Amino acid sequence: MSANSSSRVWNVLFLCTGNSARSILAEAALARLGPPHYRALSAGSAPKSAPHPVAIETLKGLGYDTDGFRSKSWDEFARPDAPSLDLIFTVCGNAADEVCPVWPGHPMTIHWGVEDPAAAVGSEESVRAFFRKIYDELLAKVESLVEIDPNGINREALRDRLDAIGR
Repeated sequence: MSANSSSRVWNVLFLCTGNSARSILAEAALARLGPPHYRALSAGSAPKSAPHPVAIETLKGLGYDTDGFRSKSWDEFARPDAPSLDLIFTVCGNAADEVCPVWPGHPMTIHWGVEDPAAAVGSEESVRAFFRKIYDELLAKVESLVEIDPNGINREALRDRLDAIGR
């Protein structure tokens, strides 16, 4: 394997319909843990106007700088000038079932579905706790992802490992 391929950074896009909670939480976790192999991005098919306030509060409570987080359309990543994508993770059932754009780079798509914390009802405390639970679930998946050097594994074996993480 050449030095160039072993040092390549893989662009990872987390997709959810609204890009306000799950995909934002996953993007944050991978942005923190992913280097040097992974670069984290997120988007939605029908993005909200902004990330969910409790998602931002959760991340701030965990020491994240949240200034750059915003809800984005997946159209941003389907343009010719968009970064070439390597991996796409759908983190909600709706996004997994939607017809996606044609992505630059012909990325591998994997489903890592988790419950929607933005749909949580109850007291403020229980909603906050549910957001933290979902963050922890996504963090565990991201921790398993970053243990894999995508440059040192063939595509079929990578897909098998990523599918297993999602189960």
